[in-house]
Amino acid sequence: MSSASNHNNHNHLKVLLVDPNEKVRHRLAGFLNRLNLEILETAEIPDLIKQNQLKNSILLFSLTAPDEKRIQHFEQLKKAFPGMSIIVLVPSSAANQHLKSLEEGVVDFICSKNDPVAIYSAVKAETSRRHLKQEKEYYLKNLTKLKLEHSRHIRKMLELEEIYDTTVENLMTALDLRDVETFGHSRTVSKYSQVLAEILGIKSQSILDNIRKGALLHDIGKIAIPDSILKKPAQLTAEEWEKIKLHPVLGFGLIKEIKLLKEVGNIILYHHEKYDGSGYPKGLKKEEIPLEARIFALADALDAITSHRPYRPEKDFFTAREEIVKHSGSQFDPVVVEAFCAVDIEHWERIRYETTKLLPSFDEYQLLLKNKNSSSD
Repeated sequence: MSSASNHNNHNHLKVLLVDPNEKVRHRLAGFLNRLNLEILETAEIPDLIKQNQLKNSILLFSLTAPDEKRIQHFEQLKKAFPGMSIIVLVPSSAANQHLKSLEEGVVDFICSKNDPVAIYSAVKAETSRRHLKQEKEYYLKNLTKLKLEHSRHIRKMLELEEIYDTTVENLMTALDLRDVETFGHSRTVSKYSQVLAEILGIKSQSILDNIRKGALLHDIGKIAIPDSILKKPAQLTAEEWEKIKLHPVLGFGLIKEIKLLKEVGNIILYHHEKYDGSGYPKGLKKEEIPLEARIFALADALDAITSHRPYRPEKDFFTAREEIVKHSGSQFDPVVVEAFCAVDIEHWERIRYETTKLLPSFDEYQLLLKNKNSSSD
């Protein structure tokens, strides 16, 4: 057996020339050398089997006439070496006689043994096919890896989302326990906000969820307001009121490092802006105020009007609607007011009931708060 060299990076792809005529083998090997592949020559296949050379190879086999035993041998070789390709070299006049083997996949190409250009083209085509197959396998392998990584990222994201939601709920609960006026407020106003957002055409579930989170966290800045001001039973001084008005900016500052999504931060920072520009902290007006903050402003007012306060009893939803309509264009965006009025009062009442029915009564809550303060003294 002789060897006419040249290795490359095709996973040691070899071209195996099998022909009893040594001159024919040398001539064809010289022609195929330009493909820069490893080329091995032999007179018989058994020599290749002994040398374990059939793996990942292109076998060029000279065959004069159809030979049933040889075809069966090819079938056995294909099963034993799945990575092997077979190119049969036949006389031009006998090419059609081998068509059945090509159709059945026993051989991969049929070429005239007297046409080196056709043989060269067949070997080159098979080499390109193998290269594309390797690339496909590589990309499929990496795609599988990427899918696994994506799944891990999704699981991690869901875990972080759960932690985030728990943190939001805990912060909101902390506010409820600190300020009687926020009793049950955050849950209710977050639901109002989501319903209004949907009526106004917001379909994205992620944005609706961000609005919910922003509503839950809207008053988080009050954590930084002293109890002496926040719980003061008497009227606030001008200086104290200015400190209260800082809570949107304080709240935004407290959690901006969490890299909050836009809608969450907008509600926290701008929920006290008014449509006519008389609100705070920036005195924005009309569309300068983010839509989610304009939505929340109405939801916030609806809950405030219909909720019990130490200094006044709650009002019914019909009265609340009258007050909201009265301040359309001044405190509230008229478009948001219109969306609110498009829903029956009974629906808003039902939302209020559904979000507060698991909470203790206001009197029970006051007793809970009193006991908490007593135990901390």
